[in-house]
Amino acid sequence: MSGAHEHVSVLLAEAIEALAIRSDGIYVDGTFGRGGHSRAVLARLGGEGRLIAFDRDPAAIAAGRAIDDRRLTLVHQPFSTLDAELERLGVGQVDGVLLDLGVSSPQLDDAARGMSFRFDAPLDMRMDTSRGQTVAQWLAEASVGQITEVLRDYGEERFAHAIAKAIATARTGGAVATTGQLAAIVEKAVRTREPGQHPATRSFQALRIFINQELEELTCALPACVARLRAGGRLVVISFHSLEDRIVKRFMRDESRPLVLPARLPVRAADLPPPRLVLVGRARRPGAGEVAANPRARSAVMRVAERSGVGA
Repeated sequence: MSGAHEHVSVLLAEAIEALAIRSDGIYVDGTFGRGGHSRAVLARLGGEGRLIAFDRDPAAIAAGRAIDDRRLTLVHQPFSTLDAELERLGVGQVDGVLLDLGVSSPQLDDAARGMSFRFDAPLDMRMDTSRGQTVAQWLAEASVGQITEVLRDYGEERFAHAIAKAIATARTGGAVATTGQLAAIVEKAVRTREPGQHPATRSFQALRIFINQELEELTCALPACVARLRAGGRLVVISFHSLEDRIVKRFMRDESRPLVLPARLPVRAADLPPPRLVLVGRARRPGAGEVAANPRARSAVMRVAERSGVGA
């Protein structure tokens, strides 16, 4: 990282290579961010190519408007709306979809977004600041059981119940309204923590994933991505969290396997439709040099699949 709010696109060269870009193709960047991947796609496209870039963050869309390129269409929506938005734009099949999941550096590094315990700021965490409930608003109403479930399921937090009870106790004296308040509450409730990790890391991550419905968005979007890919089109997904990667891995694995029918059903294997996806290579991770230059890349995993000719 070379400056505040700068976002370094992870696995940039590898992702562009994996898309196997055709100069006249139509591509989707489901997470524009600050446009690192989008700019690289545009650099490979010819005059007839097209890129549709999604982002739910108004700041990302504002940054994208600085790109003066008729081939680029910006969409202020989460990528789960891909199917409906492509329909609205009159786009049928596409040649590739890239999803760079998780939170961007500008979102983490902007104190006002309330996503990091490094700053004391309003407890927001929404990726789209123009709509939806903030984390502070949700914590003010959620039960101990609900908070426990979120911290456990989205953050894999061992001390989820203790943290939830501490939050409930703290809010009797007033709203838990800032990142500093929440971090202090968690720090007191967590008895032990992995070396080098702040006690609030898992809780902040869990609440961000939950309030933005990140896993649900991904689960909804993946089938739509495959349905929109033309034969030979590529789906490239970069994840930064084990829960995200698990969803992607299982989806691609299941879509690349032959249909399994009940035993003794009188259907020949040769008559079954082939899988919709073909896996392309193994999962890719950043090299040591990229991680050294950009420590936030260390957890990244990229998976790639290609659309078969089935139903295309």
